[in-house]
Amino acid sequence: MTQEKNFSCPLDVVLKFIGGKYKPIILYHLFQKTLRFSHLQKLIPQVTQKVLTQQLRELEADGIIHREVYPVVPPKTEYSITEFGKNFYPIISAMSDFGKDFLKNNSK
Repeated sequence: MTQEKNFSCPLDVVLKFIGGKYKPIILYHLFQKTLRFSHLQKLIPQVTQKVLTQQLRELEADGIIHREVYPVVPPKTEYSITEFGKNFYPIISAMSDFGKDFLKNNSK
């Protein structure tokens, strides 16, 4: 784990883990249920396959999500939230609530 002295403020710690254009969106969907790569692609149509793969790898490397590969043909890979990743639920939930309120109040 990175030492506290490497961060400029508490938000820097959070952004180290979930900073990235699509990471909060990926987590939002994975908090709903375990998903396959192709399903995530459909849920986030604006993300390229390369960027989605990169963001998933970073989330996995940070211990926020778990990648399960099943030895079947064709290959089946599922992503889910880890116990550590569950700590980010309140943050993602607050972001979602803000977005819903903003859309509701500004959709005129």
